[in-house]
Amino acid sequence: MTKDVIALTQKMPDPLSVLAGLLSGGPDKLVGTEGDGAVVRLCDEQGRPLVSIEAPLLVQVRGEAQRLLGASEPPVPYWWTEARATTGVTEGEKLAGTFAARLATLVGGTAWPPQAARSLAVVKTDGVSAVPAPAAAQPAVDVLTDKVAVVIQDRPVVAMTAWLADAFRAAADAELGLQIVTPPGTRLSPAVRASLPGWPSRWVVQDEKAGYYDGLSGAVLEWRDGLFMPVRSPGATPDDPRTPVAESFTRDVADTGERQLAVSYRTVHPADDRLVLGGSLEAVWREITGEPPAGWGTEEPVNLPWSLRQLTDMAHERAPEPTWLVVVGSPERPGLATVRISRTKGGVEEDVTLAFGYGPGEEIPQDAVPRAAEVLATRHDLQSMLVQIRKARRDLSVPPHFEGPGVPYAFVLGAEEVRSLPSDRARRTPLAQPPRELGPRTRPALYYPFPGDPSDLSGWQHFEQLMRHLKGGQAA
Repeated sequence: MTKDVIALTQKMPDPLSVLAGLLSGGPDKLVGTEGDGAVVRLCDEQGRPLVSIEAPLLVQVRGEAQRLLGASEPPVPYWWTEARATTGVTEGEKLAGTFAARLATLVGGTAWPPQAARSLAVVKTDGVSAVPAPAAAQPAVDVLTDKVAVVIQDRPVVAMTAWLADAFRAAADAELGLQIVTPPGTRLSPAVRASLPGWPSRWVVQDEKAGYYDGLSGAVLEWRDGLFMPVRSPGATPDDPRTPVAESFTRDVADTGERQLAVSYRTVHPADDRLVLGGSLEAVWREITGEPPAGWGTEEPVNLPWSLRQLTDMAHERAPEPTWLVVVGSPERPGLATVRISRTKGGVEEDVTLAFGYGPGEEIPQDAVPRAAEVLATRHDLQSMLVQIRKARRDLSVPPHFEGPGVPYAFVLGAEEVRSLPSDRARRTPLAQPPRELGPRTRPALYYPFPGDPSDLSGWQHFEQLMRHLKGGQAA
């Protein structure tokens, strides 16, 4: 049974409805709060949490329940209320289900997953004892050691929820890794994949044969010394670890015809109180899809309609601290971006990682890539941009099996970077095809095309050649 239960309701859960849900464990069940009241907990007799309930979130972006849960959703706007049960306590899971069922019945709506929220009866919890709350005091953290915080997730897509974002921050503040453990059918949101730091953080997938393996590399794992680590193979050395790869990671990886157009770029704007942020992302989105992004937020589900002004206001309020955002498109054309806005000595930087998904028979609009590059180069202070084509899922989620790397389709060097290179190095390259100028001839950016065939990994060799040349490591 899942440990996360979610109520999707057309109306905002009122205090009486929430109270009725909280009484799912009986009138004598203890209630506590965390995060200035943003999280409510049902506790055992010793005050240890059985269920943690997040404040309801108003979702105004169509398609998020389908993207993250595979569930049908009410018409937008609707309210998304999450309840997370303490790991390993069956009564906690029943409490979470009864809470969501009561809420959906009283306010009007549905609960996910349906099988977890079928009963409205009071859950018997006499004598039930939960494990102590982890030292990090994070509802999403299930195991805490001196090396890592472990989060166990059982949902179709592990998303960057408010709880998981808090766990990321708490682990980083404590200088710990974060390890996410899931069953084999679970996938990652690109927002979570992009946020996973390096070792010892990893995605741990349960597997019938291997036990556990890394969902991104396939390395077979074991729990050792307080964290999941690669299994030691006989005869392995530090220079040749010979880490075994799980069969499940490499099985059934045939080409389905699905593709992704992946774009990553950085813009650097002069610091100005009149600066409007997010315009570069909207420009790229319009060039490639013909429409603006659908919504944005600081977590998933993405809940706010797209608004440059609201996005800018929030980033200004948080400055000089950086701002992290996730942006999505319409369900008809899957698109997702993560954006990091930060103040630096050079000005205000926007680091954007963006992908669009295409199914078999759907054409990637490759002719839109040069137009998007020119808009960035001429209107949005582009520093650099890399475009790739990948054999990967149309829905953009990350599965726990091998997906080939993207292949470079184009690289763009911004006008200031072109001017900063000595002589005409940026124009005279080792590539067969010369770069194309973007913008005014007196101050152009340069567009470097590549073959872009996702079956031909030699594109990376051409890209690495170009990078060495621009850095002065190779003569033209």
